[in-house]
Amino acid sequence: MISVIIPHLDQPELLRSCLASLTSQTGLRQPFELIVVDNGSKELPVNACAAYPGTSLLSEPVPGPGPARNRGVSHATGDILAFIDADCTADSHWLAEIERQFETDRSLNILGGDVRISYENSERPTLLEAYETVFAYRMKEYIAKQGFTGTGNLAMRARVFAAVGPFGGIDIAEDRDWGQRALSKGYQTRYCPEMIVFHPARKTFSELARKWQRHTAHDFARIRSMRGWWPRWIMRTAAIALSPAAEMFRIAASDRLDGLRARMLAFVGVVLVRCYRTAIMLSLAFGASSARMSARWNPASISALPRDG
Repeated sequence: MISVIIPHLDQPELLRSCLASLTSQTGLRQPFELIVVDNGSKELPVNACAAYPGTSLLSEPVPGPGPARNRGVSHATGDILAFIDADCTADSHWLAEIERQFETDRSLNILGGDVRISYENSERPTLLEAYETVFAYRMKEYIAKQGFTGTGNLAMRARVFAAVGPFGGIDIAEDRDWGQRALSKGYQTRYCPEMIVFHPARKTFSELARKWQRHTAHDFARIRSMRGWWPRWIMRTAAIALSPAAEMFRIAASDRLDGLRARMLAFVGVVLVRCYRTAIMLSLAFGASSARMSARWNPASISALPRDG
């Protein structure tokens, strides 16, 4: 049995698309179960789940995708756990590829796949679509350099999850934290390019801004625990500010962009994003609250913070 766990927060229509892609999988020989875990939506996605019989709907009151995934695992019955986000859709062979990889290699413990950007109009990508095509979800790079993969396209043996322990809360980057804890226990993550999910690009810059607020706050909390953190953080901030020039080569060489227009849009996008990241990194260096910044992923969590948190 493969247990597919899907955290959800206020995205019922995207969840429908996700569930549709999962219930139309091909090439799979063993059974699978779908577990949706709502994480504080204004309205539970009852109708979206009911449209796909057999889908379990749970609730997790503690804010954060990590606690939501942990809740799903606690109800899972499969010996393989597969994780996908509610705003993603799975390639038609996603589960079959997971099944094939784990059956072919009994020593395999953790599998991370490819996350691609889905375009609304493939012939005219938007600025954010072009930018995220190159710079978002670089799972192969994360696995090779940092030993973790994103939880939006992740599979593992259930016994490995039990050995490593649960995902962390909203105050940390739960995917990196879990993957690196797994690595410290001897469990390596393998990249599988044929294990594909599609993620829509952000519609607005404010959506992308919330992502970087959370990720930057997590990085700041980690670095602040080190000796001499302030000059280290300022040097990192300066590197981010100067980095767009170097990214011109990555954009030019990308095989996921087609044409000059898309490459120009991607460059404009990286300039805007790196300028924004520089600004929030400076704000953290000079006293902004990393806890409140990371909590903006789920507004319900802000009320639980102390006033000076």
